[in-house]
Amino acid sequence: MGRICVVDDKELIRESLAETLSREDHQVTTFGDPLQALEAVRTGAFELVLSDLKMPRMDGITLIREMRRSQCETPVIMMTAYATVATAVEAMKLGAFDYVQKPFEADAITLQVDRALQHARLRRENEALRTSLNDLREQRPIIGDSEGMAQLRQRIARVAESDATVLISGESGTGKELVARAVHAGSRRADRPMLCLNCAALSGNLLESELFGHERGAFTGADRLRKGRFELADGGTLLLDEISEMALPLQAKLLRVLQEGEFERVGSSVTRRADVRVIATTNRSLGDWVARKRFRADLYYRLNVLPVVVPPLRERVEDVAQLARHFWDGIARREGRSAIRAEPAALLLLQQYCWPGNVRELQNLCERAAAMVPDGVVTAGLLDGWLTGGAQPAEEFSNLRHGRILEDAERQLIERTLARYGGHRAKTAKALGIGVRTLGMKLKQWREEAAALERAGALAAG
Repeated sequence: MGRICVVDDKELIRESLAETLSREDHQVTTFGDPLQALEAVRTGAFELVLSDLKMPRMDGITLIREMRRSQCETPVIMMTAYATVATAVEAMKLGAFDYVQKPFEADAITLQVDRALQHARLRRENEALRTSLNDLREQRPIIGDSEGMAQLRQRIARVAESDATVLISGESGTGKELVARAVHAGSRRADRPMLCLNCAALSGNLLESELFGHERGAFTGADRLRKGRFELADGGTLLLDEISEMALPLQAKLLRVLQEGEFERVGSSVTRRADVRVIATTNRSLGDWVARKRFRADLYYRLNVLPVVVPPLRERVEDVAQLARHFWDGIARREGRSAIRAEPAALLLLQQYCWPGNVRELQNLCERAAAMVPDGVVTAGLLDGWLTGGAQPAEEFSNLRHGRILEDAERQLIERTLARYGGHRAKTAKALGIGVRTLGMKLKQWREEAAALERAGALAAG
């Protein structure tokens, strides 16, 4: 099924093509005026254009030329009863997909349309793959037979059947991106691109450009046109990681895309459309973020249509041994070495640890252990030194406020880890499995809150 624009000044031709292509489940929009068609096509609303060559006000060759001048790459099939070698060559030079001569049979035109749509989709997907090569990772299985993971798999299966937005929440390192990829893989969009963007890794201006693209000259350094993730993911899925870190002005623009499917590139007034399913992830309580005016309530409700919660590793300790074996098996295959196994006492130590960094921390530890055991046997003695001080129960966290337990525990964990590494932010962030910028923002936020409380106390005392 494709979104097709038919441009012909003869009403009978338009109606005939609309009827023929609609029978093949295509969405067909017709225009008798090529100028109106040009404005509609520039928005990116169509995947294919069928245009007559001879038309009043603007001929088909001029239509293609104007489309390309606007950086509109939508493929065009030119139709005419006045075929000549010269016009055919000119149309193909301008990027027309093909050239068909009237009259044509219904079967012939539907076959040509199918070929053009398939070609356009392959081209778009190849561009998406090239642009977002760093985003692509091998699809990894979701490991664990605990009750929590069984419920998570059931939730993923149900969510994948829908096309609504998804909000995946969970602590850092629990595997939220892995869950997002499983949702995409189980959806009807599985054969289309899935692109990822970390909202915490870029400043507001750069993030806007990455999302929506920009025109040449839109800002300093914009030396060429760049398509954004929404354009490149058209028909597929866009994962917005750490959505809570997105600036409020940009949240408003994202809300519009989710509601209307429309956006503009930076530096452009042309409204474009994209059919993209958005999956967002967060390690925060967005409801609390909304209450503190750090996140738009309307965007939160729009994202939280299908919520998915990923349990922390400490709540599914029965999966720890299985995960460790999975990581060690992968390391052995990757390095071409013999199997890596752990003594029962070593596995018991892993299960007793509280895993503040969740699965990511376990994976890093497995990598370290594998590098230290040339004989392939992981002992309890090897792990004991690394896990000392970490096997304490979660109840050790103190002074946790009702309604803000997760936030307070996170702060205590970060502060303890920062102290353990002597205030070294890079080492602290790596140990926790978060970005240095994210760590800096959290510390800045807590300093500001402490300063506000101190001012309030001074005023009360005065």
